[in-house]
Amino acid sequence: MFSKRVRADLALLFCSFIWGATFVVVKDALSDASVFVYLAVRFALAAAVMGVIYWRSLRAIDRRTLWAGVQIGFFMFGGYAFQTTGLGFTTPSKAALITGSSVILVPLILAAFGLRRINAWIWAGAFAAFAGLYLLTIPPSGAGGMNIGDPIVLIAATMFALHIIFIDRHVAPNSVAALSFLQVATTAILSTAALPLVRAAHIEAPRLTWSGNFVFALLVTAIGSTVIGFSFQVWAQQYTTPSHTAIFISLEPVFATLTSWLLGREHLGGRTLLGGALIFSGILIAELKGPAPAAPESPQPSVGPSA
Repeated sequence: MFSKRVRADLALLFCSFIWGATFVVVKDALSDASVFVYLAVRFALAAAVMGVIYWRSLRAIDRRTLWAGVQIGFFMFGGYAFQTTGLGFTTPSKAALITGSSVILVPLILAAFGLRRINAWIWAGAFAAFAGLYLLTIPPSGAGGMNIGDPIVLIAATMFALHIIFIDRHVAPNSVAALSFLQVATTAILSTAALPLVRAAHIEAPRLTWSGNFVFALLVTAIGSTVIGFSFQVWAQQYTTPSHTAIFISLEPVFATLTSWLLGREHLGGRTLLGGALIFSGILIAELKGPAPAAPESPQPSVGPSA
């Protein structure tokens, strides 16, 4: 009925929607589980499912691929740890928009280390995004009234940018399926290992209530966002153009904002809408005029850094 090109675009639109919607889902799940318990259970389940799906590719994992996957997984863990922690203090729309700025941070980080020259379009995108971040995170009363969750999520965006960079560094000589599994498994292991540490440091006491709300969030994020979203995205990019991919993936924070507003989770004022529009414009410019390296699973631009 539809051509493969149209089906691919619809698949990417679905991916963008489910990644955006997970910000609200995760924020609700945090009422039933502490951050690192949630991450440990989510990524352990995702790793188990991916292990079944990609078991043939996993048999060929060697030391080089294992080390590459661990490096990528470290930054994935950092991204999700800071993002989920920050989401407990800020709104889903803010978290999604700030996380999306990772796309713009990638070329800036590479340029800072002399690994890439950036053009005027990237500077324009960065200017728009950082102006939007200012409006989004700094209230009219000044920096003293800043929500603590916003800078925490900005750290997450930096970690996701490094995640993208390290995937670009390691993806060519290694199996994409193996790297995808290894980064998810590494995130599960590090999240579990962090539990006694955050408890000893009095940062967070582990807690978990197996409510219907938590199980729903677990299925949506582990299976829907990670396993299904990744699989759809990989299939879709075979039949559509890079510009279409960039546009649809960039809609993730838009869907997060709409979902949060429609479900009554937050009121969107003029300052928030303007800041969000500037960040979204910056993301689009960076995606279309200076695309960042592609990243399997989180994240951007090949998979958005969903919650």
